[in-house]
Amino acid sequence: MKEIVSDADWDLAARRRGTGADRRALADTVAAILAKVADEGDEALYDLTERFDGPDLRGAGLRVTEAEIAQAGGAVSAEWLAALRAARDNIRRYHEKQKRVSWLEPAADGSILGQMTRPLASVGIYVPGGTAAYPSSVLMNAVPAAVAGVERIVMVSPPQRDGRLKAEVLAAARECGVEEIYKIGGAQAIAALAFGAPSVPPVDKITGPGNIYVTLAKKQVYGIVDIDMLAGPSEIVILADETWDAALLAADLLSQAEHDALAAAVCISPHEALLREVAAETERQLTGLPREEIARRAWEDNGALILVDSLARGMDLANAIAPEHLELAVAEPFAWLGRVRNAGAVFLGPCTPEAVGDYFAGPDHILPTGGTARFHSVLDVDAFLKKISVVHYSPEALRASQRQIALLARSEGLEAHARAVERREESRDGE
Repeated sequence: MKEIVSDADWDLAARRRGTGADRRALADTVAAILAKVADEGDEALYDLTERFDGPDLRGAGLRVTEAEIAQAGGAVSAEWLAALRAARDNIRRYHEKQKRVSWLEPAADGSILGQMTRPLASVGIYVPGGTAAYPSSVLMNAVPAAVAGVERIVMVSPPQRDGRLKAEVLAAARECGVEEIYKIGGAQAIAALAFGAPSVPPVDKITGPGNIYVTLAKKQVYGIVDIDMLAGPSEIVILADETWDAALLAADLLSQAEHDALAAAVCISPHEALLREVAAETERQLTGLPREEIARRAWEDNGALILVDSLARGMDLANAIAPEHLELAVAEPFAWLGRVRNAGAVFLGPCTPEAVGDYFAGPDHILPTGGTARFHSVLDVDAFLKKISVVHYSPEALRASQRQIALLARSEGLEAHARAVERREESRDGE
């Protein structure tokens, strides 16, 4: 049974260092995969797909056909499709509220300042696959991109052994209007999206979570393309008081532990008796889970029950962890919401398990992990937009500020900058 530790004995810094060390050890392997795709194009994609995922796609091709997409739509149940559409519509409604408009603001002196917003031309969305199916990741990537106005949305996902993608993933893509889909996964998929290949034209940005190889590949191609974030294993932190049912807390902890053996599930409370109940309940609920082996390893290796001296101290610790998911399992959750500084998403009240956000509520489930919520935000419409500054100065506006502009330019040793401003005035004087 999981032991309870005090916050003084729980080493957050050591956990972050361990994650970094794991990533550095695989960086060379990922670099070699990226180089192979850059040099060999399609042949590298076929070779790497066969090596890592199993199927030889040289005959069938990398791109999913229209017939395969149509077939997938008929392979899912009507009830499942209705649930998917309801989730898609919730996600779209939420993201529609994030739309930005261009603006221009004229001043009395005739100058005009503003900002234009333009959608990215093309985006590649990565959807984990292989042994599992994640249609929810299709929705969380494709819907905000479509709301932003991205014209070309490309999906990549690793194939199963039979060379196909899961029917649920293809059906979700169809419901989001995504038609350009490739059966490629891992670092090689990121390379294809970034560098392009004869069968896969490159994109401007790559979004979506994946395994450590995908994350490191995104890190290495950043600058050639944009990326959303460097997502790590799933994580949840629950701040709990004595009013909560230990069975609910255990269920929510395991909902993240079953994602990945590296996932982290942490419960913080000033109530030792509650933590003891959570430890026992977690052991009970682990038994018989379809993904018990994965969840148990995650819980044993990365789970924690942390005893603090007060809820206030617990909130401080949660902010220091900066988790992907933060549940406020307390009697008055909204009273504590204003104290949250660092979290990817916050869930409040006994009827709001984190799984609501994973699938249905509307906010995106692609969130910062590994403490990066200290400086990073959830994937949203802004991730698919560019912002372009607009500047127009009238003669009056330039005349009023040219001396100060020139002074600042010369203080930086940039004489041509200063003269570029002053020549405008000289030109007018000579007219």
